[in-house]
Amino acid sequence: MRSPQNNIFHFKQFAVDQTDCAMKVNTDAVLLGALAKAEKGDSILDIGTGTGVIALMLAQRFAQSCVDAVEIDPAAAETASKNFENSCFKNRVNAYGQSFQDFFVNNPSKKYDLIVSNPPFFLNSLKSEDEKKQVARHTDDFFFKDLLEQASDRLSNHGKLTFILPPVAFSIVCQIAAGLNMLLLEKITVHSFEESAAHRFIATFGFKEARYTENKMVIYDDPQKHSSQYSDLLKDFLIIF
Repeated sequence: MRSPQNNIFHFKQFAVDQTDCAMKVNTDAVLLGALAKAEKGDSILDIGTGTGVIALMLAQRFAQSCVDAVEIDPAAAETASKNFENSCFKNRVNAYGQSFQDFFVNNPSKKYDLIVSNPPFFLNSLKSEDEKKQVARHTDDFFFKDLLEQASDRLSNHGKLTFILPPVAFSIVCQIAAGLNMLLLEKITVHSFEESAAHRFIATFGFKEARYTENKMVIYDDPQKHSSQYSDLLKDFLIIF
């Protein structure tokens, strides 16, 4: 659990210092880190890594992987870099303090088996007064168009692109992906409770034909009581399970 004294969130195999990161470790991040899939998973890119938690979870899950993590906010990128260096995966995880656009320009030959992102999601909404949270949480439609166009060009032949998104952003991303001839391979609907509406979608896209799958993730059985589905998913990561 996170200690308020030192702002560190402890996982079973690593710890995440959240200092100077606007977006702290949260349910969206751990779900994406636990649920993103890849056929090989040798090369992984995390766009907008923040604290680096998703990159670290993927490094734990894919034991042979090399994980690149891009973060536009300099302070968050520095924190992520320290988290990587202090982890047992430090030889396989690298942080880059730049935009994904600059990263792709600077690394023109890199291809990935899996690209993930927990992107800014308040589309065209009221901007936060906190500048760091504004960068982390807010975006416009063109951001997703640019992200999909550039990221899709960096997938390996069997590569997959996976996002966690709220409903409005999910619809926009699906439209953009279709325009790029990308296929929706998997959709996981995320619900707070069994009967509640989906508030997040974990969407996986790719170019390789595959059977479409759709699944449901329920976080709570009752208020403050996690579902067995959620605890089973995260038992290798969170020390509360």
